[in-house]
Amino acid sequence: MSSPLSHPLVRTFLSSVERRTAALPAAWREELLEDLREEIAAALADDLAEEGAGDGDSAIGDERVRRVLDWIGTPEEIAADALAEESGSIPPEPEDPGATWVTLGLAVLPVPLCLVPGVGIPLGLVAALGALVRLWRSAPWVRREKRQATLFVLSPLVTVPVLAVAFSMAFDGISAPAFVASLLIALTLPVVGAIRLARSAARLRERAGA
Repeated sequence: MSSPLSHPLVRTFLSSVERRTAALPAAWREELLEDLREEIAAALADDLAEEGAGDGDSAIGDERVRRVLDWIGTPEEIAADALAEESGSIPPEPEDPGATWVTLGLAVLPVPLCLVPGVGIPLGLVAALGALVRLWRSAPWVRREKRQATLFVLSPLVTVPVLAVAFSMAFDGISAPAFVASLLIALTLPVVGAIRLARSAARLRERAGA
């Protein structure tokens, strides 16, 4: 399968973002584009795992790519947020690294907590709610990042059932290993989202300390 980033719609999307953020410092613009490449690749891989599990379909269709790009946001929105942040009209502020890691830890906890017998699902929902409250009250991230992170945190609510059904159809019933595998795959997006937010917060601290 060819790289998801080689799809014409993805290339057009990234080119549009690059063109619209020409006023940004070159290093900052490249960081933004690299983050977008990672996010698109991860989202397409996760989407493909959901829809292709058990049927051997590895093609990346235009509709799937459009859905992922719509979920990420339009080039205009991405560029507007980046330019506003650079100009200071959206003034994100650095926070203590410990507070950031608590927020990101809560964001990835819901899926592992589902493995706790009996109380795992309620605990996972509490962790997800705590992550979302802390996320939207935290200063280091712009609104676009917070919207996307919200989808990252909530994505297992969709991916786990879909993957469980796919595995059960592929293997004539859901087994414990298949359920664990579905949880691990569902963890992909929250982990990718946490990594991106950690990088963004770290860059903000570096700029504040420069």
